[in-house]
Amino acid sequence: MLAQQRQATILERVRAAGGVRVSELAAEFGVSDMTIRRDLESLHERGLLAKVHGGATVAGPGSTDEPGFRAKSVRQPAEKAAIADRAAQLVRPGAAIALSAGTTTAELARRLLDVPGLTVVTNSLPVAEIMHAGGRPDQTVVLTGGVRTPSDALVGPLAVQAVRSLHLDLLFLGVHGISERAGFTTPNLMEADTDRALVASADRLVVLADHSKWGTVGISSIVELSAAHVLVSDEGLSSEARRVLGERVGELVMVTATGTPTNRGAAE
Repeated sequence: MLAQQRQATILERVRAAGGVRVSELAAEFGVSDMTIRRDLESLHERGLLAKVHGGATVAGPGSTDEPGFRAKSVRQPAEKAAIADRAAQLVRPGAAIALSAGTTTAELARRLLDVPGLTVVTNSLPVAEIMHAGGRPDQTVVLTGGVRTPSDALVGPLAVQAVRSLHLDLLFLGVHGISERAGFTTPNLMEADTDRALVASADRLVVLADHSKWGTVGISSIVELSAAHVLVSDEGLSSEARRVLGERVGELVMVTATGTPTNRGAAE
Protein backbone atom coordinates (compact mmCIF):
# COMPACT_ATOMS: atom_id res chain seq x y z
CA MET A 1 0.00 0.00 0.00
CA LEU A 2 1.29 3.46 -0.93
CA ALA A 3 1.89 6.01 1.84
CA GLN A 4 -0.87 8.23 0.47
CA GLN A 5 -3.39 5.37 0.54
CA ARG A 6 -2.32 4.36 4.04
CA GLN A 7 -2.66 7.91 5.32
CA ALA A 8 -6.13 8.25 3.81
CA THR A 9 -7.17 5.05 5.60
CA ILE A 10 -5.65 6.27 8.86
CA LEU A 11 -7.58 9.52 8.58
CA GLU A 12 -10.81 7.57 8.06
CA ARG A 13 -10.06 5.53 11.20
CA VAL A 14 -9.46 8.67 13.26
CA ARG A 15 -12.66 10.34 12.10
CA ALA A 16 -14.72 7.22 12.73
CA ALA A 17 -13.29 6.24 16.12
CA GLY A 18 -12.11 9.60 17.43
CA GLY A 19 -8.55 8.34 17.82
CA VAL A 20 -6.01 5.67 16.84
CA ARG A 21 -2.96 4.04 18.38
CA VAL A 22 0.40 3.64 16.67
CA SER A 23 0.82 0.01 17.74
CA GLU A 24 -2.58 -1.01 16.41
CA LEU A 25 -2.05 0.74 13.07
CA ALA A 26 1.40 -0.80 12.66
CA ALA A 27 -0.04 -4.28 13.20
CA GLU A 28 -2.97 -3.61 10.87
CA PHE A 29 -0.82 -2.35 7.99
CA GLY A 30 2.15 -4.64 8.62
CA VAL A 31 4.64 -1.78 8.88
CA SER A 32 6.91 -0.43 11.60
CA ASP A 33 5.86 1.96 14.35
CA MET A 34 8.24 4.53 12.83
CA THR A 35 6.40 4.37 9.50
CA ILE A 36 3.08 5.02 11.22
CA ARG A 37 4.59 7.88 13.22
CA ARG A 38 5.77 9.48 9.97
CA ASP A 39 2.27 9.09 8.54
CA LEU A 40 0.76 10.75 11.61
CA GLU A 41 3.33 13.53 11.48
CA SER A 42 2.44 14.21 7.84
CA LEU A 43 -1.28 14.32 8.62
CA HIS A 44 -0.65 16.48 11.68
CA GLU A 45 1.40 19.02 9.70
CA ARG A 46 -1.51 19.34 7.27
CA GLY A 47 -3.91 20.01 10.14
CA LEU A 48 -5.93 16.84 9.53
CA LEU A 49 -5.41 15.25 12.94
CA ALA A 50 -3.77 15.93 16.29
CA LYS A 51 -0.81 13.85 17.46
CA VAL A 52 -0.92 12.59 21.04
CA HIS A 53 1.27 10.21 23.02
CA GLY A 54 1.09 6.81 21.35
CA GLY A 55 -1.27 7.79 18.57
CA ALA A 56 -3.53 10.52 17.22
CA THR A 57 -6.97 12.03 17.67
CA VAL A 58 -9.25 14.19 15.58
CA ALA A 59 -7.94 17.68 15.02
CA GLY A 60 -9.10 19.61 18.03
CA PRO A 61 -10.48 23.14 18.31
CA GLY A 62 -8.46 26.06 19.60
CA SER A 63 -7.29 26.26 23.19
CA THR A 64 -10.03 28.76 24.06
CA ASP A 65 -12.91 26.84 22.48
CA GLU A 66 -15.48 25.98 25.15
CA PRO A 67 -18.34 23.64 24.18
CA GLY A 68 -21.67 24.09 25.94
CA PHE A 69 -22.86 21.77 28.71
CA ARG A 70 -25.37 19.97 26.49
CA ALA A 71 -22.80 19.40 23.75
CA LYS A 72 -20.36 17.87 26.21
CA SER A 73 -22.97 15.76 27.96
CA VAL A 74 -23.37 13.44 24.95
CA ARG A 75 -19.66 12.65 24.73
CA GLN A 76 -18.38 9.39 26.30
CA PRO A 77 -21.58 8.88 28.37
CA ALA A 78 -20.73 5.30 29.41
CA GLU A 79 -17.26 6.28 30.57
CA LYS A 80 -18.56 9.27 32.50
CA ALA A 81 -21.17 7.12 34.22
CA ALA A 82 -18.55 4.57 35.26
CA ILE A 83 -16.23 7.30 36.53
CA ALA A 84 -19.06 8.85 38.54
CA ASP A 85 -19.97 5.45 40.02
CA ARG A 86 -16.42 4.98 41.26
CA ALA A 87 -16.05 8.55 42.52
CA ALA A 88 -19.25 8.27 44.57
CA GLN A 89 -17.57 5.55 46.63
CA LEU A 90 -15.17 8.16 48.01
CA VAL A 91 -17.94 10.23 49.61
CA ARG A 92 -18.91 9.61 53.23
CA PRO A 93 -22.04 10.77 55.12
CA GLY A 94 -21.61 14.16 56.73
CA ALA A 95 -18.72 15.18 54.48
CA ALA A 96 -18.19 18.68 53.12
CA ILE A 97 -17.27 18.41 49.45
CA ALA A 98 -17.01 20.57 46.36
CA LEU A 99 -18.04 19.66 42.82
CA SER A 100 -16.63 21.83 40.08
CA ALA A 101 -18.49 22.45 36.85
CA GLY A 102 -18.60 19.70 34.25
CA THR A 103 -20.71 16.92 32.83
CA THR A 104 -18.87 14.20 34.75
CA THR A 105 -19.32 16.02 38.06
CA ALA A 106 -23.01 16.38 37.19
CA GLU A 107 -23.15 12.60 36.79
CA LEU A 108 -21.53 12.30 40.21
CA ALA A 109 -24.12 14.65 41.73
CA ARG A 110 -26.90 12.26 40.67
CA ARG A 111 -25.19 9.51 42.66
CA LEU A 112 -24.94 11.59 45.85
CA LEU A 113 -28.62 12.38 46.33
CA ASP A 114 -29.05 9.78 49.08
CA VAL A 115 -25.87 10.52 51.08
CA PRO A 116 -27.01 11.77 54.50
CA GLY A 117 -25.76 15.03 55.96
CA LEU A 118 -23.77 15.98 52.90
CA THR A 119 -22.67 19.57 52.25
CA VAL A 120 -21.98 20.30 48.59
CA VAL A 121 -20.26 23.47 47.41
CA THR A 122 -20.40 24.00 43.65
CA ASN A 123 -19.96 26.59 40.94
CA SER A 124 -22.03 24.46 38.56
CA LEU A 125 -25.62 25.43 37.83
CA PRO A 126 -26.57 21.89 36.67
CA VAL A 127 -25.00 20.31 39.79
CA ALA A 128 -26.86 22.73 42.07
CA GLU A 129 -30.15 22.02 40.29
CA ILE A 130 -29.66 18.23 40.48
CA MET A 131 -28.95 18.40 44.21
CA HIS A 132 -31.78 20.85 44.89
CA ALA A 133 -34.39 18.86 42.96
CA GLY A 134 -33.56 15.37 44.20
CA GLY A 135 -31.41 15.64 47.31
CA ARG A 136 -32.23 14.83 50.94
CA PRO A 137 -33.59 17.49 53.32
CA ASP A 138 -30.52 17.08 55.56
CA GLN A 139 -28.18 18.00 52.73
CA THR A 140 -26.84 21.53 52.22
CA VAL A 141 -26.05 22.89 48.76
CA VAL A 142 -23.95 26.06 48.42
CA LEU A 143 -23.91 27.66 44.97
CA THR A 144 -21.24 30.28 44.35
CA GLY A 145 -22.00 33.52 42.57
CA GLY A 146 -20.16 34.62 39.48
CA VAL A 147 -20.31 35.02 35.74
CA ARG A 148 -21.93 32.19 33.77
CA THR A 149 -19.83 30.43 31.13
CA PRO A 150 -20.98 28.40 28.08
CA SER A 151 -20.47 25.24 30.15
CA ASP A 152 -22.85 26.56 32.85
CA ALA A 153 -20.08 27.29 35.36
CA LEU A 154 -20.06 30.35 37.61
CA VAL A 155 -16.62 31.93 37.55
CA GLY A 156 -14.75 35.11 38.28
CA PRO A 157 -13.96 37.19 41.39
CA LEU A 158 -17.31 36.55 43.10
CA ALA A 159 -16.93 32.79 42.74
CA VAL A 160 -13.32 32.89 43.95
CA GLN A 161 -14.26 34.99 46.97
CA ALA A 162 -17.10 32.63 47.83
CA VAL A 163 -14.82 29.60 48.23
CA ARG A 164 -11.62 31.11 49.63
CA SER A 165 -12.71 30.94 53.27
CA LEU A 166 -14.08 27.39 53.08
CA HIS A 167 -12.45 24.20 54.37
CA LEU A 168 -13.63 21.14 52.49
CA ASP A 169 -12.88 17.44 52.75
CA LEU A 170 -12.87 16.66 49.04
CA LEU A 171 -12.94 18.45 45.71
CA PHE A 172 -14.15 16.57 42.65
CA LEU A 173 -12.71 18.47 39.71
CA GLY A 174 -13.81 18.14 36.10
CA VAL A 175 -11.26 19.30 33.53
CA HIS A 176 -11.21 20.20 29.85
CA GLY A 177 -7.85 18.60 29.12
CA ILE A 178 -4.87 16.73 30.52
CA SER A 179 -1.32 17.21 29.30
CA GLU A 180 2.05 15.95 30.51
CA ARG A 181 3.43 19.46 30.01
CA ALA A 182 0.46 21.67 30.95
CA GLY A 183 -1.21 19.52 33.62
CA PHE A 184 -4.98 19.87 34.06
CA THR A 185 -6.33 22.66 31.86
CA THR A 186 -9.41 24.68 30.95
CA PRO A 187 -10.28 26.91 27.96
CA ASN A 188 -11.61 29.66 30.24
CA LEU A 189 -9.17 31.92 32.12
CA MET A 190 -11.65 32.90 34.84
CA GLU A 191 -12.69 29.29 35.32
CA ALA A 192 -9.05 28.39 35.95
CA ASP A 193 -8.92 30.97 38.76
CA THR A 194 -12.12 29.60 40.27
CA ASP A 195 -10.92 26.01 40.03
CA ARG A 196 -7.62 26.90 41.71
CA ALA A 197 -9.56 28.49 44.58
CA LEU A 198 -11.57 25.28 44.92
CA VAL A 199 -8.37 23.22 44.95
CA ALA A 200 -6.91 25.41 47.70
CA SER A 201 -10.04 24.98 49.83
CA ALA A 202 -10.00 21.17 49.85
CA ASP A 203 -7.92 18.65 51.77
CA ARG A 204 -7.94 16.21 48.85
CA LEU A 205 -8.27 16.66 45.10
CA VAL A 206 -10.02 14.01 43.00
CA VAL A 207 -9.95 14.69 39.26
CA LEU A 208 -12.64 13.10 37.08
CA ALA A 209 -11.68 12.83 33.41
CA ASP A 210 -12.40 10.29 30.69
CA HIS A 211 -9.71 9.17 28.26
CA SER A 212 -10.63 11.75 25.60
CA LYS A 213 -9.20 14.52 27.81
CA TRP A 214 -5.66 13.19 27.43
CA GLY A 215 -3.64 15.31 24.98
CA THR A 216 -6.16 18.17 25.00
CA VAL A 217 -4.74 21.49 26.18
CA GLY A 218 -6.87 24.48 27.19
CA ILE A 219 -5.44 27.97 27.32
CA SER A 220 -4.97 27.98 31.10
CA SER A 221 -3.48 25.43 33.46
CA ILE A 222 -5.41 24.77 36.66
CA VAL A 223 -2.85 22.71 38.57
CA GLU A 224 -0.03 20.34 37.68
CA LEU A 225 -0.64 16.61 37.49
CA SER A 226 1.05 15.93 40.84
CA ALA A 227 -1.57 18.04 42.65
CA ALA A 228 -4.18 15.30 42.16
CA HIS A 229 -4.45 12.86 45.04
CA VAL A 230 -6.66 10.65 42.84
CA LEU A 231 -7.44 10.67 39.13
CA VAL A 232 -10.43 8.58 38.03
CA SER A 233 -10.44 7.80 34.32
CA ASP A 234 -11.32 4.88 32.04
CA GLU A 235 -9.52 2.09 30.28
CA GLY A 236 -9.56 3.97 26.99
CA LEU A 237 -6.37 5.68 28.14
CA SER A 238 -3.35 4.81 26.03
CA SER A 239 -0.45 2.94 27.59
CA GLU A 240 1.68 6.09 27.40
CA ALA A 241 -0.97 8.13 29.19
CA ARG A 242 -1.20 5.47 31.89
CA ARG A 243 2.56 5.52 32.34
CA VAL A 244 2.77 9.30 32.66
CA LEU A 245 -0.24 9.64 34.92
CA GLY A 246 0.77 6.65 37.04
CA GLU A 247 4.06 8.40 37.74
CA ARG A 248 2.62 11.86 38.37
CA VAL A 249 -0.72 11.58 40.21
CA GLY A 250 -1.12 10.14 43.69
CA GLU A 251 -3.37 7.30 42.52
CA LEU A 252 -4.66 6.47 39.07
CA VAL A 253 -8.01 4.65 39.12
CA MET A 254 -9.30 3.29 35.84
CA VAL A 255 -12.79 1.95 35.30
CA THR A 256 -14.49 0.06 32.53
CA ALA A 257 -17.76 1.16 30.96
CA THR A 258 -19.53 -1.12 33.44
CA GLY A 259 -17.91 0.63 36.38
CA THR A 260 -15.45 -2.07 37.45
CA PRO A 261 -12.39 -0.24 38.84
CA THR A 262 -8.74 -0.97 38.21
CA ASN A 263 -6.30 0.78 40.57
CA ARG A 264 -2.80 1.73 39.52
CA GLY A 265 -0.59 3.33 42.13
CA ALA A 266 2.21 5.74 41.37
CA ALA A 267 4.78 2.99 41.86
CA GLU A 268 3.52 0.93 38.92
